[in-house]
Amino acid sequence: MIDPRLQTLRMLREHGTVTAAATALHLTPSTVSQQLRQLAHDLDVVLLEQVGRRVQLTAAAHTLLRHADELFAQSERARADLATHRADLAGVLRISAMPTAMVALVAPAAALLRADHPRLALEINEDESRHCFDLLLAGDTDIGVVIPAADGPSPADPRFEQHPLADEPQDLLVPVGHRLAGRTSVELAEAAEEEWIGAPDRVAHCQLQLSACAAAGFTPRVVHRGMDWIGISSLVTRGFGISLIPRLAYLPAEHDVVRVRLHGPAAPSRRHVAFVRRGSSTHPSIAAGLAAVRAVCRSRADITTVEPEA
Repeated sequence: MIDPRLQTLRMLREHGTVTAAATALHLTPSTVSQQLRQLAHDLDVVLLEQVGRRVQLTAAAHTLLRHADELFAQSERARADLATHRADLAGVLRISAMPTAMVALVAPAAALLRADHPRLALEINEDESRHCFDLLLAGDTDIGVVIPAADGPSPADPRFEQHPLADEPQDLLVPVGHRLAGRTSVELAEAAEEEWIGAPDRVAHCQLQLSACAAAGFTPRVVHRGMDWIGISSLVTRGFGISLIPRLAYLPAEHDVVRVRLHGPAAPSRRHVAFVRRGSSTHPSIAAGLAAVRAVCRSRADITTVEPEA
């Protein structure tokens, strides 16, 4: 049994403040502070130091966290080994995904799992990629299907395992009648002079669109911003600008828009990756969930499946 206070310390490392860690753990800030004080007392080391109005982890805390990450990974491996002794898949499998992956990959995968493993209860959650990591660390989800960002966990992060699933091309979304609408494919630089519809800075697509345009040699003139693809598409339909849009994004049939494929060295794509807690991927239900999502990826001709290394 792992001391739950170690998980509290891990969440403080992840979120940076006692209040944010408490929110992620569904605890009060006073409870988090008390747990960490008791842990420091029991271990006879200083774990936190006050820097201005914030707390900072000490060198001893970072040493303890390295051991804690190993303990949690070993616990996951133990649970996975024990689960192999059950006759069939049962219990609960929780999968979280960002919206596009939910519609195109996770919902069909969940249907496969329900048909093949009727005793396995499923809990599906839609959330932004950055929140899926919090859910995994807190034990509130088992698989997170996300689009990795520059500030996300690295492949060497001791808390997670990463399972690349598929590369998804980005298309240029233009209104019917646009000068590029009749083309089979274009280079992104051909849209450099257009007015663009982007996403708010906090949304991952904002950085993807800026990076893609930069690679094509220009900075997009963003005049409007939208939070979801249907909203962005409704603006494109009415001639307020153009946008990049993921190949898997659902759009209403009544929208008068055209997806124009992109080619050339600057043609952008994004990678879908399944994250799990390190050590948990061999758990039978989690392995089945990963296999189901990968099967859906293989069934689609509009994305490129990334096969696992042998």
